[in-house]
Amino acid sequence: MPRKLLMGNQAFAWAALQAGAGVVAGYPGTPSSEVVETIAQLHGAGVAQGVHVEWSTNEKAALEMLYGASASGARCLFTCKQMGLNVASDALMSLNYVGIRGALVLFVCDDPGPISSQTEQDTRRFAAFAKVPVLDPATPEQGYAMMQEAFEISEHYATPVIVRPTTRIDHASTFFDVPETTQARPLPEGGFERDEKWIIFPRRAYQAHGEIWERLPRIASASAQGPFNPCEQVGESPKAGIVCGGVSTQYVREALCQLAGEADVPAYRLLQVGTPYPFPEVAALRFAEGLESILVFEELDHVLEDEFQKLAGAHRLGYAVHGKVDGSTLRRGENSTEDAIGRLRTFFGISEQPALRPMAEADDLQAPPRPPMLCAGCPHRGAFLAVKEAVGRRRHLFCGDIGCYTLGNAKPLEAVDTCLCMGAGITMAQGAAVADPERICVAFVGDSTLFASGMTGVANASYNQHNITVCVLDNATTAMTGKQPHPGTGATLMGSQSEPLRIEEVLAALGVKRIEQANPLYAQEAKEAAQRVIDFDGPSAIIFRSPCMQLVKSEPAAVVDAQTCTGCRVCINKLGCPGMTLDEEGKMRIDAATCYGCGLCSDICPFGAISAAVRAEDRIPFAGQEVR
Repeated sequence: MPRKLLMGNQAFAWAALQAGAGVVAGYPGTPSSEVVETIAQLHGAGVAQGVHVEWSTNEKAALEMLYGASASGARCLFTCKQMGLNVASDALMSLNYVGIRGALVLFVCDDPGPISSQTEQDTRRFAAFAKVPVLDPATPEQGYAMMQEAFEISEHYATPVIVRPTTRIDHASTFFDVPETTQARPLPEGGFERDEKWIIFPRRAYQAHGEIWERLPRIASASAQGPFNPCEQVGESPKAGIVCGGVSTQYVREALCQLAGEADVPAYRLLQVGTPYPFPEVAALRFAEGLESILVFEELDHVLEDEFQKLAGAHRLGYAVHGKVDGSTLRRGENSTEDAIGRLRTFFGISEQPALRPMAEADDLQAPPRPPMLCAGCPHRGAFLAVKEAVGRRRHLFCGDIGCYTLGNAKPLEAVDTCLCMGAGITMAQGAAVADPERICVAFVGDSTLFASGMTGVANASYNQHNITVCVLDNATTAMTGKQPHPGTGATLMGSQSEPLRIEEVLAALGVKRIEQANPLYAQEAKEAAQRVIDFDGPSAIIFRSPCMQLVKSEPAAVVDAQTCTGCRVCINKLGCPGMTLDEEGKMRIDAATCYGCGLCSDICPFGAISAAVRAEDRIPFAGQEVR
């Protein structure tokens, strides 16, 4: 088999295909997105044969679609990030009771930090809540093996199975041996078979709950004997034990190697728990025998720590457990080798070694913080400016959503006041409008997010006649997670082009009576359109339509006439575009390498000191260019 350098997520995609996955679906969410994209690329290249792969409109739709395929006998793979599992939870909580037929593996990526998420949600807790087995890899190689094993566990025990890597496992790279082609496992003869078990009546749910409790101990016993909970011992008769979950295992192993090179490390036992639910009690008891103290390294919640506390109580064991609860390990964010070294020193009672501080780490050489911002040429900037100027000094609330446009909260735009979860901005605006009718309530939502989770909120606004304005920021892609297509683009991962869903027609069908469209890169046009919908009494909407600047070729950069420029900084103070700087004389200067030539700044300058080629040629920025 050819040997390839693969990112963790790419390797997990290959593993699923080798396991016979025939139907794959999910919704884009960092750090999970590359799995579906890799399978789509392999399908398009003719490598992954017999596979259907899609970006579904949201995670709930993806899991329910896959469940239908599983009931027909297909092996299925679902992907999302930890927040996406919340969206799919309605389906998951029920389908686990009904049971599955073809293997159903949920690839759910957690995001310690959080690096690109709202919260540090721990899927291991969710797995226990849903009574679904979960596998927790420490390396991409182990995750590759776990992914294939998950399909076997799922089908053997008729249960969905979660594979839960974290960001560092997803995005680490190493070499894998992969086949020339893969083939989806064929359906059983006859496909779907009628059976009362597929209908979740209360009596069936009660019976299935018993089946769940019967299979979980069997899964735990089998996993305790398997390769995913390795235990190693250093020295004779250890009294100290170290427990690790996920990528923390690698940090701790590296830290122990460094400590061994500089100090006498007492005897210890190290256990990786790769199957945290159901907990491998037999393996844990073998590990804990004779130990007096245990230090637990894990990211996000204190899941393993709790299990060892329960184990001690249930079996009257005398060891002490240290970890997140007593502050012996990090309570939030990501673990690291450097942090683990210090905590292991304390745990083992090894004195601290003074270290020379590198010159580069001096306080006066620390890099200044660089907050994230909208890209130069981003059409969202014009949309936020238009709405702000249309509202003026009137009391208002700008409800945001999940996407690039959340960055509209920062100065100088300051156009996002709230952000909770996908789709919530539309319904939060309705609540604020009910509580405070004199306040103008505006909800910003992206085109992809509207299809994923915004349409229900729009229907609610129309049904209850809430006086809000929905601003759809249509940039023709799912930009934040890697420029994936969505129903509004019509592009599919199977290579076909469906008829795009027109946002204005969707809004009209959902009962919105006043709908406007505007190009946000034309300040006056956008402001006037925003003014009309905001002043409308009842649910209204405006679609700000202009492609993401990363999808199109740039226009010629804008130019500043230094003689006309007064250095008033109106353009910078209103737009905050990263393509703008000030020269030595305090006048505005445009960085030609950064500027995308959108022309918005030329509309803003009160003295006409900025010119843009697209304005001189009297054409719409980026119009007529093929979207990549």
